[in-house]
Amino acid sequence: MTRRSFAARPGDPDNWIKAADDPRGRRADAIAYTARLTIDVTPDLRGRIKVTAFRRGQTVADMLRDLLADAFPAEGDAP
Repeated sequence: MTRRSFAARPGDPDNWIKAADDPRGRRADAIAYTARLTIDVTPDLRGRIKVTAFRRGQTVADMLRDLLADAFPAEGDAP
């Protein structure tokens, strides 16, 4: 009897993460790949985030993406 494992460990984690978003195996720009990030915040903080985004004329998602991009620059980008 052959034992089948649930999943194999990827050889190249970066390509594996991107490939998970594209089941047909097509390759595209890194910009085309998205991933959902879930965090727990208090209702008060959630409200403050939403009000701030509204005042800036942005969506919460766009505002937080910009914030995270500034806090975690890509390799080669100036800090």
